[in-house]
Formats: sequence, structure tokens, C-alpha cells
Amino acid sequence: MQKFHFKQVSPWEATLCLRFNRASHFKIIKAFFKLISRLGDGVFWYSLMSILLIVDGKSALLPVIHMALTGLTCTLVYKFLKAKTLRPRPYQINHQIIMGTAPLDQFSFPSGHTLHAVAFTIVLLAYYPHLEWLVVSFAALVALSRLVLGLHYPTDVIAGALIGTTIASTSLWMW
Repeated sequence: MQKFHFKQVSPWEATLCLRFNRASHFKIIKAFFKLISRLGDGVFWYSLMSILLIVDGKSALLPVIHMALTGLTCTLVYKFLKAKTLRPRPYQINHQIIMGTAPLDQFSFPSGHTLHAVAFTIVLLAYYPHLEWLVVSFAALVALSRLVLGLHYPTDVIAGALIGTTIASTSLWMW
């Protein structure tokens, strides 16, 4: 399979990147979204899985295993796509965009943070719908953090959400 290179960014997407990134010029907003991004690296999800195991014991084992296997699938898919698309990050293309935190890898498409956040949210809600208030809010903040911190284009985040939804929905259907 041949690698695909994103050559240009549409004007609307470049404009949105700049607008979202301007929020990171405020230290408190930047610090908040850096924290959200760091928690979205996996800290939040793996802590939540551990808490579920502590609180619910054996009954949490199936949901936690399901989430872990879904997360592994997400990682394999997003690493494959990043290696094939090679899309540069917004701050690499437009020097008006300030990198708010160091990225985990070199390329932008798709947003792995968003992909995982959406997939974990969907799987978790199948077992624990009462946690919707927590995980849906957190997943939305993770997606927003990728834009505010200048690490992703809106289409990276949208694609990450769609791929995460597809993987999680498929896993629920198969499970």
C-alpha cells in the first residue's frame, strides 16, 4: 500500500485551527487543556478501569477487558493510519499556531486521543450508562484539547471520533 501525503490544508480548516489555538494564549486555558491532554494519554481511562475493578470486583472484569481490547484495536488502527497518511501537525505547517504540549508522535491524522476517548466512552457506557456525565464530558474535552493545543486539524479530530465510534460499535456488536 502506498503512503498518502496531505499536501494542503483547506482555508476553513486553517482558520479553525488558528481560532482554537488562540485560546491557548491564555496560560490558565493552556494549562487546563495540557492536563486534559495528559489525562487523555490513557491515565484517565486506565485509572477509571482500575477504580471499576476495585469498586465492582469481578463484575467489572468483562467491561474492563472489553475496554482494553478495544483500546488495543484502536492503537493498531491509528498507528497504521498515521504511518500511511503522514499528515504534518498544524504547528508544523503554520507558524502562527503554537504547540501547546509535546505530541506523542510525529503525524496528525487521525487524532489518537479522540479516537480512544470516543471508543472507551462508547464501550464503557454499554456497561455503566450512569457514568455518562463523566465520560462524555471528558471525551469532548479531550477532542477540544487537540485543537486548542495546536496538535490536530478539525478533520483529524472528526476522523478520530468516527473511527473510534466504528471500532467501539463493532466491538459491542461482536461481543
